[in-house]
Amino acid sequence: YISGVPGTGKTATVHEVMRCLQNAADMDAIPPFCFVEVNGMKMTDPHQAYVQVLQKLTGQRATANHAAALLEKRFSSAAPRKETTVLLVDELDLLWTRKQNVMYNLFDWPTRRHARLVVLTIANTMDLPERIMINRVASRLGLTRMSFQPYSFKQLQQIITSRLNKVKAFEEDALQLVSRKVAALSGDARRCLDICRRATEICEHSAADPSASGLVGMGHVMEALEEMFSSSYITAIRCASTQEQLFLRAVIAEFRRQGLEEATFQQVFVQHQALCRVEGLQPVSVSEGLGVCQRLGACRLLLLESSLLGVLQRVRLNVSQDDVLYALKAD
Repeated sequence: YISGVPGTGKTATVHEVMRCLQNAADMDAIPPFCFVEVNGMKMTDPHQAYVQVLQKLTGQRATANHAAALLEKRFSSAAPRKETTVLLVDELDLLWTRKQNVMYNLFDWPTRRHARLVVLTIANTMDLPERIMINRVASRLGLTRMSFQPYSFKQLQQIITSRLNKVKAFEEDALQLVSRKVAALSGDARRCLDICRRATEICEHSAADPSASGLVGMGHVMEALEEMFSSSYITAIRCASTQEQLFLRAVIAEFRRQGLEEATFQQVFVQHQALCRVEGLQPVSVSEGLGVCQRLGACRLLLLESSLLGVLQRVRLNVSQDDVLYALKAD
């Protein structure tokens, strides 16, 4: 189980390890294996995990129930020259169901005698197993855990320098300012690179008072930081109540799950309930959830259809997903 805040390289690290292992397998240094990846954000329902795993392993399409049965048979039966399967489950928390049968099966299959299955799971919450998993599921997870800590100032500085690939584009003080600011807030390498990218754009398009050195300077970085930290929307998100912030997170989770930019209140509410449980909070009622949604609409963080549609009203973000996530992480 791999955990850590967003932007700390969890998924990227696993991908790099798998590339190294694949290279070793290609050179016959280790036995061949099959790597399969599924992401909770990209599923219409937790049970779709079965469908995706089966399709990526065999190319076979099946309903969720049929796929689960076929996978059960595959990982329970002995077979000659059976290849090891390495399964990566990203955004594990979104596979939560009331009975937790999806999580249970994913963690139980590797314990079968003939499974030849290794499961790696990734989520943002360090104590997710203790928070939301019932004992029979948590006991299957195993004791191997890895926690990714937020990047420090020096690490962020090294990441930026590495991305610049020895090109002298930033003044040293400007580079330090970005690294220190992000390290103090979230340690998110992606946001650090976003700020550098924006500062570079400002430098390129700045006609008045360009840096004497021709490099991205403190002024450009300060302007980029000001844009990102002083937006009225970001301030509104930071000042929102806990339930309002959770609802915004639920909106993004649902958008990513569907691959769309809008969803019904009913769909978002399911995500909101799950997030409440993950955070150890009492899930709100439908009427309370509608109230939270209406308040976010009133301050224009969300765009809503007519409230007369009730749980079927469609919800859209009126700000970028990155801004919402950054405001919440910074908060």
